[in-house]
Amino acid sequence: MSIGILADSKGYRDRIYIVKDIILTLAEYGQLNQTALFSFCGLNITKHKKILDNLEENEMIQRTETADGKRIITMFKVTHKGMDFCHEILEPFENLFPRSGRTSSSKFE
Repeated sequence: MSIGILADSKGYRDRIYIVKDIILTLAEYGQLNQTALFSFCGLNITKHKKILDNLEENEMIQRTETADGKRIITMFKVTHKGMDFCHEILEPFENLFPRSGRTSSSKFE
């Protein structure tokens, strides 16, 4: 099952589930640019960029920038701290309070 399927762009998601989707999407794909990450997670860049910035500030994800001629390519990847946070905090939270229409089983081990 692809993590991108978790995203439901038509419905409301609590911030905690958005954070989990970002972390697990990065874990699945290794690293992604901002546009691909937000697309796979079904997020709006303008509305949700602060969440990405907050995850970076808290060392849950890592940003790397490389020059490609005149362009700067920014890539994101999940850190060990981010994966630990997901497994120790987010997964138990979702087991206690599953998203509507979901069972309480862990999707990523």
